[in-house]
Amino acid sequence: MSALGLPIFDKAIQDANIWVNDIMYELDWEDKHRAYTLLRSTLHVLRDRLQTNEAAHFSAQLPTLIRGIFFEGYNPAKGPSNIRHKDEFVAAVEQAFGNDPNADPETTVSAALDVIADHISEGEMDDVKSSLPSDIRNLWH
Repeated sequence: MSALGLPIFDKAIQDANIWVNDIMYELDWEDKHRAYTLLRSTLHVLRDRLQTNEAAHFSAQLPTLIRGIFFEGYNPAKGPSNIRHKDEFVAAVEQAFGNDPNADPETTVSAALDVIADHISEGEMDDVKSSLPSDIRNLWH
């Protein structure tokens, strides 16, 4: 029997933990909540920078629970944000950390974006990246 009674829920939690653990590994962090905060904030800033149709295409490849995090609080009627530079993108992600900023914000955001890219097809990531200004694309390694 599954832990939560439904195998699909167990799988969703397992998949989300893999993403969070990958971020922890990439950054050599031990704080799961901080890694989750980074993943969530990075997904939201990325989502808000994408055109609505690109956000929908991208989200189709996300695991169930990660897709829910991605769409949490989404308002597609606002249209894409006007973030054009990587420092603006990084600053928007860092807002989630409030009074406890990361030592190297650009490295942390790049790590989160790399983990996301590792779990999404190369073709879809190429579409996402090509829809962003070149300065933001430089955040991926």
